[in-house]
Amino acid sequence: MKGALPSILEAVGRTPIVKLGTVARHVRADLYVKCEYLNPAGSMKDRVALNIITDAERRGLLRPGCTIVEATSGNTGMGLAMVAAVRGYQCIFVMPDKMSQEKIASLRALGARVVICPTAVEPDDPRSYYSVSRRIVEETPDAFYANQYHNPANPEAHYVSTAPEIWEQTGGEIDVFCAGIGTGGTISGCARYFRERNPSFKAVGIDPIGSLYYDYVKTGRRTKAFSYYVEGIGEDFLPSTMNLAALDEIVRVDDKECFLMTRRLAREEGLFVGGSAGAAVAGALRYAEQTDRQENILILLPDGASKYLSKIFNDEWMRQNGFLDEPDPMGTVADLLRRRGERTLITAQRGDSVRRVVALLKDHGISQVPVLDGGRVVGLVAEVDLLKHLVSEGRLDDPTDALIGSDYATVTPATRLVLLKNIFNDAKMVVVQDRDDMVGLITKIDLIDFLAEQRAA
Repeated sequence: MKGALPSILEAVGRTPIVKLGTVARHVRADLYVKCEYLNPAGSMKDRVALNIITDAERRGLLRPGCTIVEATSGNTGMGLAMVAAVRGYQCIFVMPDKMSQEKIASLRALGARVVICPTAVEPDDPRSYYSVSRRIVEETPDAFYANQYHNPANPEAHYVSTAPEIWEQTGGEIDVFCAGIGTGGTISGCARYFRERNPSFKAVGIDPIGSLYYDYVKTGRRTKAFSYYVEGIGEDFLPSTMNLAALDEIVRVDDKECFLMTRRLAREEGLFVGGSAGAAVAGALRYAEQTDRQENILILLPDGASKYLSKIFNDEWMRQNGFLDEPDPMGTVADLLRRRGERTLITAQRGDSVRRVVALLKDHGISQVPVLDGGRVVGLVAEVDLLKHLVSEGRLDDPTDALIGSDYATVTPATRLVLLKNIFNDAKMVVVQDRDDMVGLITKIDLIDFLAEQRAA
């Protein structure tokens, strides 16, 4: 029949670009969105899945009767399951337990087996979804591990598909590309393509609070990641598919602003998208507000809203988790800092001697101090590290650079205090940053004092 496609796989791509209206009226830049959620399996990961499987078939890694195994937050799994259904493969997907029930049900509807693992464990923990997926590969005959976090076919999919399509649609009139960063495939592949054609092009990555990317890009140190609610972006390790050199800027967003923007996009722009799309738009708007330039900013919207109806679009779930625009009973980091009052920030500098840092801790009665380099936090030195240094016959005049640790987390003033409990399970200190400026420090006793005052009131 004229106009018919030979299979659903031929429908991947050719998604529209739409200009944002209401939500972007306050910025000088023109913001446009690439509606990748209109791909047949519901996300931009359709491109990645098709490229990974085609590449594996070409290299002889996938043959009839093979089983595809993947660790996924849902979207890559949906894309792989769609391609597998057409080409005759079985699928096993491993997912963290924070993912929506709609995602799990959708994967099972396409015939996949789904294994659920705990979210709040380290990547190398045998219970993590990365570790479990590798074990399943070892135990399953004729298994192929899609391995989106380390498979070059992931960023390649965007270099050969997404970016050329955008370039053609826009006539090359793109100044800035914004996308959430998870595996890094989207921004790495697209940035490479755009920069080859326009060296002045800018790539902006959007990262949720709790992910390690932001601090790593800003300081070069790997801080501890902690749990967050938005799905599909952010990481607790560094995938090899993420080319950090591709980034010109990174913007951090929190769960609440991601979800509220997601709901605004549906109600004010008619864009029925998921939380990572809300994150990308919220981050792009923050970038546009900071730069205040007239330019064309293109934002990639990764997936649709149907997977999040029980969460982001459920008022009760939003209210229970403190995401609606109503007072949070426990409060925010800004509330704690306000109640605590002004406090002089005690900091050390990179290169300071052990002698000077010991004196800082002693003079101010503190057990740890953040270390700055050019105004940016690069880590902290704790009294236990100083003790180990001196016990091992280290000298007082030695620089403390080798003692700088990464057992801290960074948050914004808008971060909800309920999240700090989980953060302090892993972090010794919390650094509060507004934009890139450090505006405060919070320790466990600060949080305890604040909560105690709340209970006594």
